[in-house]
Amino acid sequence: MSKIVLLHDVYAIKEQKERELAYYREQLEIIHQKLVWIEREYKLTKDIIKMIEQESVVQLIPKND
Repeated sequence: MSKIVLLHDVYAIKEQKERELAYYREQLEIIHQKLVWIEREYKLTKDIIKMIEQESVVQLIPKND
């Protein structure tokens, strides 16, 4: 059995790997954007909890007693 490597096959593999890399880079960017938003939401939630625990919530609209 001979092991002949055709240049055409090598180029085809290279192109396939380039497409695969492009796909995963795109997916990584999408995940990164989601991560940034989740981190912002997490920080906001922690800040709200901290304010409630410290009873430092400022009421902007006066109560009608």
